[in-house]
Amino acid sequence: MYGSILSKFTPESLPFNLELLPKPAYLVGGAVRDAILGRKRDYLDLDFILPSEAVNVARKIAKHHQAGFVLLDEQRQIARVVFPHATVDIAQQAGDSVETDLCRRDFTINAIAYNIHTQEIIDPLQGGADLAKGILRMISPANLQDDPLRLMRGYRQAAQLGFTIEAETHSTIRSLASHLNKVASERIRVELGYMLANPQGTPWLIKAIQDGLLKSFFKDATSQSCLLLTQVDRVASQFAEDFPVLKEILQQYVRNTVKTTWLGIAKLCFLVNPNPEIAEVELEQLTYSKAEVQAVTTALRVFPKLNVSSMSLREQYFLFREAGCVFPTTAVLAVAYGNVAEISEDKPLQTYASLLARYLSPDDPVAHPTQLISGIHIISSLNLSSSPLIGKLLTEIAIAQIEGKIATSDEAIEFARKLVE
Repeated sequence: MYGSILSKFTPESLPFNLELLPKPAYLVGGAVRDAILGRKRDYLDLDFILPSEAVNVARKIAKHHQAGFVLLDEQRQIARVVFPHATVDIAQQAGDSVETDLCRRDFTINAIAYNIHTQEIIDPLQGGADLAKGILRMISPANLQDDPLRLMRGYRQAAQLGFTIEAETHSTIRSLASHLNKVASERIRVELGYMLANPQGTPWLIKAIQDGLLKSFFKDATSQSCLLLTQVDRVASQFAEDFPVLKEILQQYVRNTVKTTWLGIAKLCFLVNPNPEIAEVELEQLTYSKAEVQAVTTALRVFPKLNVSSMSLREQYFLFREAGCVFPTTAVLAVAYGNVAEISEDKPLQTYASLLARYLSPDDPVAHPTQLISGIHIISSLNLSSSPLIGKLLTEIAIAQIEGKIATSDEAIEFARKLVE
């Protein structure tokens, strides 16, 4: 059962010198679990527990390797060492033995320890057997209640691993759902991130809604919201068949520093209040960033405008300008909502395919227009003063250009002159 783990954590595979760890030193948590399952990680995230001197050991490792050092909890003696391609958390053992420490954790599959020096496996709660069965089983209700974030973590881990939650554990989570109110919003948001970004997370996100875990955070989430979440994944997949690059776009983060994907933004739109102003307040309370809030509110304002059978070039121009980089999300929303509300046309994907094709073509004059002339050019050529009129003229010139009425800067100036006159 544990054979695979023995080959995973050799001295050469660790980001630091193994000799810097005292004896005994136990690797615990997700790294052990994933090694047993044979799951590969691009970025190493290692958790060690030591009988004593955890912070001093972490500081020593950081100094030796000139790595980053973060004191996470001085009282509980937890510190982090940050390497370019790995994070190593080192914590003081809770209780008088490693077995006692493991019994204070959340689920049996996360309560397996590996002595990095002797290659000994410590599995007092039979977590290995649950891994083999694909089951997420709590250690005790009290452990879940001690840190209610573990309730959401159970759903997220079930989604990531493709596991089921054991019946008694699932029942306990539902009964403790109200305790999530005690958890800081930013911690909830981290657990939501995976379920929002990945199709395999959607069924568990729906379960979290139905089981009442997210009631205090998304007050407007309903049974229709659950249907819409499923539709978002289905529509995104269908669009990606015709536009492979769209799959890549939807999996990208809103920003490098913001870990919500564009697909996640689409799902958030169906969890918050449909009124952009109210949605903004809800998302700010959940400590979402300004970029994420703006993406959701823009999508909520724009996607209803796509539910039309045909749009003039002028209407398309204003649509693309308002949506900006949120447009792929709005297209997915429009089709998903139309499917559930039964207001879409017979072939909704084709309805929006031409608009998506425009957006995904960087040279498209409607979605990505280029200026024939600048505002300064208009001011100097027509002897005008700087005012909002210049912006309006530039807009009308851009629309005239995409409608084929003008094609050169001279024609643009003459067109502007006639508008002013």
